[in-house]
Amino acid sequence: MPTPQRLVPLLEQFDWGCQRLHDRMTGPAADSGTGTPIQVVPITDDEYLWEPVPGCWSIRRRAAGPGPAAAFLVGAGEWGRDSAPFPHPWPPPFTTLAWRLGHLSEMLTLRADHMAGSHVLTRDDYRFSGSAADGVAAFDAGAQAWRAVLAGADDAALDAVGRSTFPYGSDPEDRFIETAWWVNQEVLHHGAEIALLRDLYRARHD
Repeated sequence: MPTPQRLVPLLEQFDWGCQRLHDRMTGPAADSGTGTPIQVVPITDDEYLWEPVPGCWSIRRRAAGPGPAAAFLVGAGEWGRDSAPFPHPWPPPFTTLAWRLGHLSEMLTLRADHMAGSHVLTRDDYRFSGSAADGVAAFDAGAQAWRAVLAGADDAALDAVGRSTFPYGSDPEDRFIETAWWVNQEVLHHGAEIALLRDLYRARHD
């Protein structure tokens, strides 16, 4: 099945954003933005969970309980992501690299499920990790699952409203192409935040 022409730039943007974020976390090199490779030191567990300011939201061991201003830990298993019921605290708490990457991975995995999977996964089903390597692997898996959903869409699917039953957004009221655009901006803006956190962590240790 040929890819609809209006989906091509969104696919290319998604692939570029995911690859750049992956490389920015794993190294040994990443695109500087101009095509020139820059050296990248792989992320460590200490950096993954680094809390640069007091009151951070992060991914924590369930036995330790939620962090400051968080009401509970989202997810299943040993680790959970700090969260609170709506409306969330304002201004929003500063979030760690682990929190931001976990949020992206969870979003990609759940949205893929609510487009082409069981349509039943919730945040309480998602398993977070306290290790950087597992966090990166979870992001890669989520990106691959969502990419498969994108690649399987034809023109009719792009215009269909409610193809996604994702319960944590406006997906059921949106055309699929609008959801695809939204996911791209999530990857791009959280990817930029993660890159900045990496720069701050490196500068702190320099």
